[in-house]
Amino acid sequence: MAGERRLRILGLLSSGGMTEPSSARLCEVCAQAVAMTGAGIMLMSDDVPRGSVCTTNDVSALIEELQYTLGEGPCIDAHNQERPVLEPDLAEPATPRWLAFSPPAVHAGARAVFGFPLQVGAVRLGAVNLYRDKPGPLSDDQHADALVMADVAAQAVLAMQAGAPPDSLGAELELDADFHLVVHQASGMVSAQAGISIAEGLIRLRAYAFANDLTLSDVARAVLARELRFD
Repeated sequence: MAGERRLRILGLLSSGGMTEPSSARLCEVCAQAVAMTGAGIMLMSDDVPRGSVCTTNDVSALIEELQYTLGEGPCIDAHNQERPVLEPDLAEPATPRWLAFSPPAVHAGARAVFGFPLQVGAVRLGAVNLYRDKPGPLSDDQHADALVMADVAAQAVLAMQAGAPPDSLGAELELDADFHLVVHQASGMVSAQAGISIAEGLIRLRAYAFANDLTLSDVARAVLARELRFD
């Protein structure tokens, strides 16, 4: 059965004569294969979100941005816990979680969110985020499709990265990606200003963004423009 699901998903990826699907097409198929409203793929390392490979629409882009800014959400939990993280009703969850992430995500139109880890063997890459504009759990078939889709996506990400120079991103991944380079630069500046580690600099940027209802990218741009200092 899993083999049939994989063949169907690979068929969707190669539709239109595409032998090497783009990252944008990968996200489209993530949503299509599981019958979701939208999808995104977030890469992570050292349990820290690094940015989005792709998103399918404005809502999925906002979901990725919120997780990156706040450091919480379904993708981050799925990656850290190495298991699917399912929230069938983001507006009225059985157990409240993601207290900062949930309200703006619901306001944007996400009523159910599902995170599935991207993992190949012991290599943890990040997570696939699926969202739906109506509440409700995944069916058994949808859950099974999502597991296979996450595995296919993980293999595709590795293939897109293959051949790239060390410490650089593969061209196929970079095409539709948002890796928040401005945030990494700002974290380094805050580190120098305050005499702290870069990781602590990122934490301070996140705290400022949350306290002032700003995105992390907005705060980072203010730091780079010398409009905001953390010394």
